[in-house]
Amino acid sequence: MTDPTLISVDDTTPRSMPLQGAQLPQYAPAMAAAIAAGLAVLTMLLAGVGPVAGVVIAWLLLAIGLPAWSRAVEGRRKAADRVAGVLVWSAFSLAMIPLVSLIWTVVSKGLPILSGQFFQNSMRGILGEGGGIYHALVGTMIITGLATLISVPIGVLCAIYLVEYGKGSVLARVITFLVDVMTGIPSIVAGLFAYALFVLFFGPGVRMGFGGSVALSVLMIPIVVRATEEMLKLVPDELREASYALGVPKWRTVVKVVLPTAVAGIVTGVTLAVARVAGETAPLLIIAGLTTGTNFNPFSERMATLPVFIFYAITEPGIYDEEMAAYAWGAALTLVTLVMLLNVAARVIGSIFAPKTGR
Repeated sequence: MTDPTLISVDDTTPRSMPLQGAQLPQYAPAMAAAIAAGLAVLTMLLAGVGPVAGVVIAWLLLAIGLPAWSRAVEGRRKAADRVAGVLVWSAFSLAMIPLVSLIWTVVSKGLPILSGQFFQNSMRGILGEGGGIYHALVGTMIITGLATLISVPIGVLCAIYLVEYGKGSVLARVITFLVDVMTGIPSIVAGLFAYALFVLFFGPGVRMGFGGSVALSVLMIPIVVRATEEMLKLVPDELREASYALGVPKWRTVVKVVLPTAVAGIVTGVTLAVARVAGETAPLLIIAGLTTGTNFNPFSERMATLPVFIFYAITEPGIYDEEMAAYAWGAALTLVTLVMLLNVAARVIGSIFAPKTGR
């Protein structure tokens, strides 16, 4: 029997193979992009082409050069991954162009007019300079707030029925179908509906802020229903069953167990729905109208809103084209800021009310 200690290992025996092949450095994409940009600039100077053609040339050089470099060093699989990465980042950059351009245009044209006077004054008796958007800002807050008060209870209760009580029933399927249809309704149709409804009670030519709230609620309700429905479906059935096992009735289980668990998503959906309708123009043009003064009563007379104010400032400026255009850009910046703050609030509220998990 051979002694194991006498077995020798040949020095020529191959060592363990490396688990990772050759790779490009982490700065390779940035270097390739810089080289492509430099070559594109050189082409622009020599050939006299425009900046758009230069961007296309730089993208082509990057899309071809980086994968070719990767294939030579890392192999075919990694090169295919580089191609996918270039396409994804290109699509992202392309999508950011209109967004960045929009934000830059609104900020650059709307920021100079922002002042205390701009937010404190209305357009009552103002011709040219000296006015503000106070009346439109107040109208937007009142109309949107009333629309939220109408939409949230209806939307949440409808979603509770669909998930907790009417699951699988014919009525639930009909309601789901109608909610889907309402989601795609053009906003001007909601305005026509509100106008036709209020004409029945107040006669032709009716204009009031509450009518705008009803029109906006028609647009908000399906969003709230869908958001709440999806959040309620995410609540584990084990929580419901544990509550039922303790003898808790269904309605109390919904109020004390299901809704608190889903409250973060529900509040986020409601906030996003408010942001969605805050900039609607067509329904408010039809039913709320426009006024140059401040109206705090949504049940009487016309009520100005920021979207309608912007529309009339651009389409009917009178002889004060430059002044009204400046007002319109300032109101647009204010409206964009409000929508952005609502989206940020939705994220903050969602993170605060999200159920805490842990061991």
